[in-house]
Amino acid sequence: MRIDVLYFAAAREAAGTPSEAVDVPSATTVGALRPWLAAHRPALLGVLGASRLAVGERFAPETQALADGDVVAVIPPVSGG
Repeated sequence: MRIDVLYFAAAREAAGTPSEAVDVPSATTVGALRPWLAAHRPALLGVLGASRLAVGERFAPETQALADGDVVAVIPPVSGG
């Protein structure tokens, strides 16, 4: 199935792109997407563990199944003051 992945802040820098369309196995969950993305883009490995993933503009639990056409955002922690 095809999903769109949006990368923000440090994830964007690590991925080297702001977004991409990827083909993942059917029945992939949010939790299973993390290692898949790390294998696809190894520079993301350090960022993914601390990042939250959102599906359809809502933070998603690791157990949430992805569907064809979903938009997944990788959102690393943000600091500021």
